[in-house]
Amino acid sequence: MRTQLTIVMMILSEAGLAFVLAAADASPKTADSSDGVRDYFPPPESQGGWRVLAAPEAIRRDAGMDPAKLDELRQWLLDSDDRPFAAVVICRGHLVLEVERGNSAASDTRRVASVSKAVCATVLAIASEQSRQGVTPRRMTFDDPAFDFIPWAQPLSDARKARITVRQLFNHTSGICPEATGAPNDGSWEYLLGHSGDPRTANLAFEPGTACGYSSHALAHAALVCETVTGKPYDQFAVEALFKPLGIEHWWFQYYEGGEKIGRHPSHGLGMPARDLARIAYCLLRGGRWGDRQVVPRWFVDETGAPTHTVTSPELRWQLNPQVFSHGWELPARHRGGGDRSGAGIPADARSKPGSGGQLIAFVPSLDLVITRQTGGSGPWQYEEYLRRACAAVVPPLP
Repeated sequence: MRTQLTIVMMILSEAGLAFVLAAADASPKTADSSDGVRDYFPPPESQGGWRVLAAPEAIRRDAGMDPAKLDELRQWLLDSDDRPFAAVVICRGHLVLEVERGNSAASDTRRVASVSKAVCATVLAIASEQSRQGVTPRRMTFDDPAFDFIPWAQPLSDARKARITVRQLFNHTSGICPEATGAPNDGSWEYLLGHSGDPRTANLAFEPGTACGYSSHALAHAALVCETVTGKPYDQFAVEALFKPLGIEHWWFQYYEGGEKIGRHPSHGLGMPARDLARIAYCLLRGGRWGDRQVVPRWFVDETGAPTHTVTSPELRWQLNPQVFSHGWELPARHRGGGDRSGAGIPADARSKPGSGGQLIAFVPSLDLVITRQTGGSGPWQYEEYLRRACAAVVPPLP
């Protein structure tokens, strides 16, 4: 089968080897006792962006982080692999660490791989909330049958697909083409929807809700659900409902081609700079709020703090604890294995989403902490070690 894949690039920039703790002691607007730490929301990067701390005493006092441990984290990030990357650490709304090697943290929109799954689930939560308010063409909850919103998949290649819920697309319990099958993640819509003759996409790997199999295909289906619910292509709705309200300025989306019946539609895949990814995590850190607007529904933020299924058997490809998976986001403290995928030293309320190649987005409400990393590459990386070291750099409050 010939893979059909189109990627639209909006903005892409390259940066030379560089790392910075910060460029200045504070952004154009710093929080004081009248603002309150939790009332700070950064303007778009073109208007000043994140407020930044550089002086060690300011980092400790205003951000509550240990400057020496941040220095160690900076070096660890540079030593962790040799890929180009950009990474940021934000605590109490202050950017306290930014490390760049070949990628600009502010504008480089390289592919973020599976980080896009968390973004997609977040976008679908907004669509669901709007649908409940009656402002979209269709009403949708996460418990609704997903294929009721995917008319392009008819007739279904496997009758059991009719029983898949929207939430099962997010938490990898749908049975749709788990990555354990070895099937390519990209292709035509006919291939993804099971109409190309490939049994790996035509047939479910298991009865929906009975096992856990990490599936990129399932999230591609979610993008189509969004289109039917909102009446807008996934990319357009994501920009209008999430990106622009948060001041995100750089992105691109992945598109798949279909034949005459299906046509061309955006998938969930995207590219975005590390600083803009941090805005999404920061919004969830603030309970879905941005300024005086509830951008992401609070119920979604709350539900991402726990598993959204009852499967207990190991995930099919990596044999991970299935209770790691929530609504597109993951619960890294629940990793029970050793080595790189250990949850040791990570607070229980942490949420993250890793992507192949060292992409990572994470937030920890109990520490008021956000971290991101973007490479555009593929391959393994020590995702939890980055988060663990960032958490360890937060100075414990005085008794």
